Amino acid sequence: MLEGCTPWPEEFASRYRQRGYWRGQTVPQAIFEVIARHGSKTAIVYGGRRISYFELGQRVGAMARGLMRHGIKPRERVVLQLPNSPEFLVAFLALQQAGAIPVLALPAHRQAEIGHFIRHAGAVAYIGADIDRGFDFRAMADEILRRETSLAHVFINGAPNPGQVALDALMAADDETPLPEIGAGDIALMLLSGGTTALPKLIPRTHDDYVYNFRQSGAVSGFDDATVYLAILPLAHNFALGSPGILATLAYGGTIVMSAETRADDVFPLIERERISVVCGAVPLAIAWLNSDVPARHDLSSVRLFINGGARLAPELRQRLEEMFSCTYQESFGTAEGLLNQTRLDDPAPIRFESSGRPISEADEIRIVDDEDRDVPDGTPGELICRGPYTIRGYYNAPEINAAAFTEDGFYRTGDMVKRNNGSLYVEGRKKDLINRGGEKISSEEVENLIYTNPKVKGVCVVAMPDAMFGEKACAFLIPRDGETMTFEELVAHLAKCNIAKFKLPERLEIVDTFPTSPAGKILRKDLRKIIADKIAAERAGGGQAGLS
Repeated sequence: MLEGCTPWPEEFASRYRQRGYWRGQTVPQAIFEVIARHGSKTAIVYGGRRISYFELGQRVGAMARGLMRHGIKPRERVVLQLPNSPEFLVAFLALQQAGAIPVLALPAHRQAEIGHFIRHAGAVAYIGADIDRGFDFRAMADEILRRETSLAHVFINGAPNPGQVALDALMAADDETPLPEIGAGDIALMLLSGGTTALPKLIPRTHDDYVYNFRQSGAVSGFDDATVYLAILPLAHNFALGSPGILATLAYGGTIVMSAETRADDVFPLIERERISVVCGAVPLAIAWLNSDVPARHDLSSVRLFINGGARLAPELRQRLEEMFSCTYQESFGTAEGLLNQTRLDDPAPIRFESSGRPISEADEIRIVDDEDRDVPDGTPGELICRGPYTIRGYYNAPEINAAAFTEDGFYRTGDMVKRNNGSLYVEGRKKDLINRGGEKISSEEVENLIYTNPKVKGVCVVAMPDAMFGEKACAFLIPRDGETMTFEELVAHLAKCNIAKFKLPERLEIVDTFPTSPAGKILRKDLRKIIADKIAAERAGGGQAGLS
């Protein structure tokens, strides 16, 4: 295994192989196995382009050899930053066929993040767009190339700057150079940690574990060769890539419909035209679509499944999605580090609408523990820790972080507060997002879900604000729906009707137009905490009262 990565202990690795979780296949081998069976079938739809499985295989092989001609070697790291497009998938698989390791960056990342990924991974190459959404990635790559000593190659999808190489040029030669032999236990890719408090850590996933990841996730979602999957979330995300994502779609012989646009005016005509059967979304998209009149103007009868991932969706919104699409709703809760939980397609409505599912594999080991790592009873909130055949044993080149993030016996500390009832998990929020009001713990997510039941609310985020007496109190940042407003008194009255403990009620309301978000689209709670802390400090300094608003 690559130096800087933590392998599974041999007793676990042997067990996973013997029980068939690890098939001894690389990611490209798993996909090319399907290409051999579905050569003429459409694999990818992108705008006016339709790419067959056979053509996909040809392009991957040609690009892999082109990368090798330009000096890319096995186990070298390459930062891959492309918007949703067939070129993303081709480059991703081609790097792996050439034995290299793609480090998956989001289109929203800029110099600071990309430079960090290159330095931390020791990346020798960067693959990016020319211009996307008005930003010139070529100029950024040139600037980074001058600073980062490990970086030797820049490949551009489109028109490159001098000294850069066009991706298309990699496939120009008629080359039958043998591809390297790659072991299934080698690192296949590096994902990014989803933290919002620091630059992301690198998550090394092996071919063995990631093939099992996307095949098992796809099985739980009922993927087959009739699946038509709408890929609109960034493909560098674990959810969109392989949980179940585009790789599971290909592994089961389905068709991927790619789009870089998420507006209802773009998405719903595409669903109707391409007869989409699986839609994967996230909380902001779900809310935007439910508030739009566009879906009602289109034929959505092809949709059988809506999968939500990234953050927990409020129960009433899950039910509204099922009604809008006349489909089954599936909640997906997991980590790029490994563990995936999904509700099952035949779960009763209370489980589909309330829970965050259960582990996708019988080999997943999960514990729910208190602050002393003692297991808590079912129904009691605690931190979720886990290990299994697709959960990593350590971040890349991060020994100090690993010492805190993993137990001595290999369980990963997710930082998620959950409770378990009858085998299903119920997410209470992030451990660090719990508000400690004088010793009483408030789950931000619990209060947010209750606020979402008010029809005036478009978006809400509840965070801790400093308080001299209690240490922390809850502050609600709220985005009203268009044409609506809300007072603090209305908010409290609404929550009082929900019959929750009074200590959970927000004690301040801030009306905002937008939330600060990370490149991954997650709300930056730390920024909101700073905003309210600074505001309270200014009010105190000015002699004002930092109380209810």
